[in-house]
Amino acid sequence: MSVMTVETPRRIRVLDPRLANQIAAGEVVERPASVLKELVENAIDAGSRRIEIELEAGGARLIKVRDDGGGITEDDLPLALSRHATSKILSLEELEGVASLGFRGEALASISSVARLELVSNATDDPRGGWRVVAEGRQMEPRVSPAPHPRGTSVTVRDLFFNTPARRKFLRTEKTEFGHLEEAFRRLALSRYDIGWVLRHNQKTVHQLRPAAGGEAGERRVSALLGGKFLDNALHLDIEASGMRLWGWVGLPTHSRAQADQQYFFVNGRVVRDRLVAHAIRQAYRDVLFHGRHPVFVLYLELDPAVVDVNVHPTKHEVRFRDGRLVHDFLFSSLHRALGEVRPEAQDEAGGEPSSTAAGAPDPAAEAAEQPSVSPAWRQQPMALRGVGEHARESRPGADRVREFMAGYRALHPDHETQLLTPQTEPEVGGAAAGVALDERRQAADARQALPEDDPTGTPPLGYAVAQLHGVYILSQTTRGLVVVDMHAAHERITYEHMKTQVHGGALDAQPLLVPVSLAVSANAVETAEQCHDAFRRLGVELDVAGPETLLVRQVPALLAQADVEPLVRDMLGDLERYGRSDRLEAHINELLATMACHGSVRANRRLTIPEMNALLRDMERTERSGQCNHGRPTWTEMSMHDLDKLFLRGQ
Repeated sequence: MSVMTVETPRRIRVLDPRLANQIAAGEVVERPASVLKELVENAIDAGSRRIEIELEAGGARLIKVRDDGGGITEDDLPLALSRHATSKILSLEELEGVASLGFRGEALASISSVARLELVSNATDDPRGGWRVVAEGRQMEPRVSPAPHPRGTSVTVRDLFFNTPARRKFLRTEKTEFGHLEEAFRRLALSRYDIGWVLRHNQKTVHQLRPAAGGEAGERRVSALLGGKFLDNALHLDIEASGMRLWGWVGLPTHSRAQADQQYFFVNGRVVRDRLVAHAIRQAYRDVLFHGRHPVFVLYLELDPAVVDVNVHPTKHEVRFRDGRLVHDFLFSSLHRALGEVRPEAQDEAGGEPSSTAAGAPDPAAEAAEQPSVSPAWRQQPMALRGVGEHARESRPGADRVREFMAGYRALHPDHETQLLTPQTEPEVGGAAAGVALDERRQAADARQALPEDDPTGTPPLGYAVAQLHGVYILSQTTRGLVVVDMHAAHERITYEHMKTQVHGGALDAQPLLVPVSLAVSANAVETAEQCHDAFRRLGVELDVAGPETLLVRQVPALLAQADVEPLVRDMLGDLERYGRSDRLEAHINELLATMACHGSVRANRRLTIPEMNALLRDMERTERSGQCNHGRPTWTEMSMHDLDKLFLRGQ
């Protein structure tokens, strides 16, 4: 039988400085990359114009950062390694509008408690006027001694976690840790184009970047850090509104990734990972990305520092905006509009002279190591040319469900019935969704879409159709070469966008519920519902407050009359509380419209005339997001004459 013992409560006492700093290091120093981030941010804040970084053994053995900044005076050096000692803020007012990267005054003290740290600095132009400081003993008393050094500071960190073996066990392999270090370097180098950077690992130079004043020099830096394909497949933005500026580059849906590893967002020069920002960007890309893919971007948000709280987390990766809804709407609307305005000609301009262009194709070959082979242009876009048309035959909701959707739509919009396209090959679906009726427009297309004679300057971006391949693809000749279009995917997007415009063009038609749905929610959710009552009404949802923690749903959009209302409204309330806005209802309606558009679009093996094909190409050029179907798959791809010549070894 075991006997339980009650331990006598310990007396309260002050922790010794080394233990306190080691506890703080648990928040600040996660791995070598964390150390590099803190040291380089201090170098940036010192006004440096050149920063050199030396690493050994993935940072576990050595991390050295040398800068040419303002330096630290002899009198201030003893405080440099003290906790909560900083030159960057002096008052609460300065904290509320802080513009520097580091300001807590914990980094150097925390690092010196878990590694051997030496700091050498000189605040004069005399290279003999430098001083060295180290912290020794359990009390971490600073010891200062003379040391020659040019103007600036060098911080050397050796043997990370040498005195905390439990934490050292969590370090990964040298290759893995260096990968994290290089990613930290990439973020820092992208944050300041005016600084020159050098990164060495195990005495080998990995990156050497000259200062860039902007323009082409800035783009060269982005290409050097992210690869040339990034800029070849990205849109440049520079938008100002409501006291905010958003600039940088957003990748075309063409250039999506299997993982979210090329996403860089900076707020006033500080790289952040913020839920509100991520949500806004995800919304903007929602209609154009293939399932499971992630967009790429390098974006810079500039706004008044007083409306951003950067003192949220010890690592300073998170921020809090005073008006989160305004920031969210600005980001979403800017990106959504930019992506929506992409047309084939815009993609040509963004892509320059690529070996091949696919409007939305995931490119796993580009993410893997390149392998030399014959006819590389076809291999670079495997998803664009193989199996794309097959999604017309993928499993969809059952025919009964589709008929239900379409019956509701026809009941709400009887005037749209004349625009319906009835596929000749699948009459069992029961009609089709609103869209461009190719059959009904045949005579008009014959008159205006015939191939021109000797008019190369007037050729539209997607060219003119010359043939149909296996009843699935349209082959079109352009001034640049050959365009291949998946006719079902293209018509699906055209139909979908047309339906969205009709349904969301005004207030949604609503249907009162015979029996109101009662929701038990929190008091905060009730307050949110009251504040956003008008917004819910515009979306066709009527909410009434029935108690301190009870809401009644009295009406919903007619298209969603058969949907499960409770989880939808709860999700909307959650989004409104978290982000200041919600697109759940619109997304749910769009899912139904996408299903209807898919079944209402021209199918595989449907023979089209040349005028019908050209009508479809012209509609693609006018339609937003026509590079991808509703599911994010590509609608077209292109091969230039140069690529075709290489394929057949012409001129070699």
